Amino acid sequence: MNQLLQYQSLLWEGLWTTVLVTVFGILIAVVVAFVVGFMRLSRHRIVRAPAYVFVEFFRGTSILVQLAWVVYALPFLGVRFTDNLVAGIVVLGLNEGAYAAEIVRGAIASRPRGQTEAAVALGMKPAQRMRRILVPQSIPVMLPSFGNVAVDLLKATPLVYFIGVADFTANGLAIRTETQDTTTILLTLLVVYFILALILAAITRWLENRFGLEHRRRGLLRGSPRPVFRPMIGSTS
Repeated sequence: MNQLLQYQSLLWEGLWTTVLVTVFGILIAVVVAFVVGFMRLSRHRIVRAPAYVFVEFFRGTSILVQLAWVVYALPFLGVRFTDNLVAGIVVLGLNEGAYAAEIVRGAIASRPRGQTEAAVALGMKPAQRMRRILVPQSIPVMLPSFGNVAVDLLKATPLVYFIGVADFTANGLAIRTETQDTTTILLTLLVVYFILALILAAITRWLENRFGLEHRRRGLLRGSPRPVFRPMIGSTS
């Protein structure tokens, strides 16, 4: 343990890298999920087809191959990232975003058809229906699966070591090689990743409760009975 404390600055540096990759990767994944998910719901094949190819490509190929391609192959085609850390964040975000896009598509497509028909009857345009009805009602359904995607992205962060980014796992294993204290280092890695996963799960539950409460509140407001005014017949003075 004393040897571990001597290398705590290296561990904190790696942990900070892991947190950066996780947070920004999740942000990219959420943006990709909604953009590609909406494209998958389009009535136009020219819009759906690229989204379908994107999802199947990132779900059907290895993250390690994607990382290697972006860092080592794309520069030959004139595309180069300024930093391998940025490349790792982008690749992980796109990869998890492909999975999350199917969550968005499935959640919105599962909404009762009567809601869409009622919105059409009210003269709402497709963008208005999506923004005001379908998406707000679908978010509580998406959140548990989004939480799983976030945790999965966290667990994939050690793969950035393959492109030369020293994250928490890479620095921990380097310390293990230096100190030969395998049990302490690996136990530390397990505990820290478990705590980070618990934090993501807690954030997800908080968002579920928040959006679920807001959804129920809107439902109560829409379903509250309106006062009925009846004329008074035969009233006496």
